[in-house]
Amino acid sequence: MNNPSREEIKEVLDNAKTIAVVGLSPNPNRTSYMVSEAMQKAGYRIIPVNPVADEVLGEKSYASLKDVPEPVDIVNVFRRSEFLEELAEEFTEIDCPVFWTQLNVVDDKVFKRLQEEGYTVIMDRCIKVEHAILK
Repeated sequence: MNNPSREEIKEVLDNAKTIAVVGLSPNPNRTSYMVSEAMQKAGYRIIPVNPVADEVLGEKSYASLKDVPEPVDIVNVFRRSEFLEELAEEFTEIDCPVFWTQLNVVDDKVFKRLQEEGYTVIMDRCIKVEHAILK
């Protein structure tokens, strides 16, 4: 598994406007909330994907990626690695070029499959840290 170069990741972040966050918790003490809030403050539109939340960070939450009614630029995943295969399947059914998983969320098979299908795949990297390093 080879993530894109820092230059490529910077390009992804520079061109993105909307990030769907799978597993975004409404709890301000959770990492998903803190990272997403920081990205929102940096100017990105955050779309929560969490079937048990109605709203997070002032945005309507959706039960699944397929329920999000608009295109997104990045899908950022805060779910455990064992859910990646199922999430990747759903991801390929929406209009999004980038599949990004947070630290310690890895599945080599999913990485390879999505990359072979032409998607940009970034795994085991914190989007907030990458944004801070590359801005």
